[in-house]
Amino acid sequence: MNRARYGAAVAAATLLFAAAPASAADPIKIGLNLEFSGGPYVLLAHEVANGLAMAIADKGGAVDGRTITIIDGDNQHKPDIALSMAKKLVYGDHVDMLVGSIGSGVIKAIRDFAVAAKTPLIVPNAGDNEITGVDCNFWVIRTSFSNDQIVREMGPWLVKHGVKRVSLIAFDYAAGHQQMDGFRRTFTAAGGTIVNEQYPPFGPISDFGPYLTKIKEAHPDAVFTFFAGPPATAFVKQFTEFGLKKSIKLTGPGWIVSPLNLPSQGLDAVGVLGILNYVPAIDTPTNRRFQSEFQAKYHRPGSEFAAQGYDTGLLIYAALEATHGKTANKGDLIRAFHDVKVDGTRGELRIDPQTNNIIQDLYIYEVVDQGGKPSFHVIETIPQVQDPPNGCKLG
Repeated sequence: MNRARYGAAVAAATLLFAAAPASAADPIKIGLNLEFSGGPYVLLAHEVANGLAMAIADKGGAVDGRTITIIDGDNQHKPDIALSMAKKLVYGDHVDMLVGSIGSGVIKAIRDFAVAAKTPLIVPNAGDNEITGVDCNFWVIRTSFSNDQIVREMGPWLVKHGVKRVSLIAFDYAAGHQQMDGFRRTFTAAGGTIVNEQYPPFGPISDFGPYLTKIKEAHPDAVFTFFAGPPATAFVKQFTEFGLKKSIKLTGPGWIVSPLNLPSQGLDAVGVLGILNYVPAIDTPTNRRFQSEFQAKYHRPGSEFAAQGYDTGLLIYAALEATHGKTANKGDLIRAFHDVKVDGTRGELRIDPQTNNIIQDLYIYEVVDQGGKPSFHVIETIPQVQDPPNGCKLG
């Protein structure tokens, strides 16, 4: 399998020529439109790209005699560059499909172009509900999650396990509000009460003291939070330093204790409850094989982002196999995604033809102390979680 990396974004001018028809001997081209530099998602972009490349290589790197080539495009976490990169990949590199993005902030620019160009767009991470909700489209398939899909099962689960009063805290941006709204809806419907909620400005933050003070004053049974990256590490450590861990459960989408964060969080993360579509402790042959290969190559556990990249690669390969490597009819390629299912790192995966969103298992898990080091323990698996249409009308 060949990979050509584009380290910088292209100029904004649109290339005006159409893609030439492919012959059976031409490579199948997958164009990545990810945040390889700039913004908060650089590491995540590389995780997704590395996982996807690993999956394609594991499958042999070719379908029906056509080699699969991955072309990496850097959108720098900027919508205008993401749009220019999408045009360059489709009209200049003649890719058969686009894969992007990590954050929801640039996905709209890529999405609108892909729809207009009738080019399949595979979303490997961005969780904005509307992508497979009111803004769904035949040409856009999501292999990761929707924000609502990740959190809504946790509300009734916490009530069932004795948690009745919860504080909410997340960054003040679309994903933060969607995560909190999705949890609030099911938690209150199950009989729970939200005692307070806080939304710090989105960006670097190192001192959560004022927010933790307000949480302490509210006396909740638990805190439900959505943070990732360095803010997640800071929040977990300061939650322990403030003494809240003794009487308040810390929970939320599992990014709060991602494998990318856990080494820095150390034993302060012990006791945190997460819910997510992936955790390294999933005990299946596919996940054990993925983790063994990833760790041998990168010398650390594969994260949820690497797993999503790997599963995205598996789904792409299955769809290409279903079309016998033919990519000239892009509509047939999209329809192939509706007909396949794969045994991924997350369990059985398939695409819902009503929404183009992934149907997948979710995992509720806890960080435990394993010989003086934090580790993951799966408590419960919620099988085949599927989004309702949420305003989606694919037609």
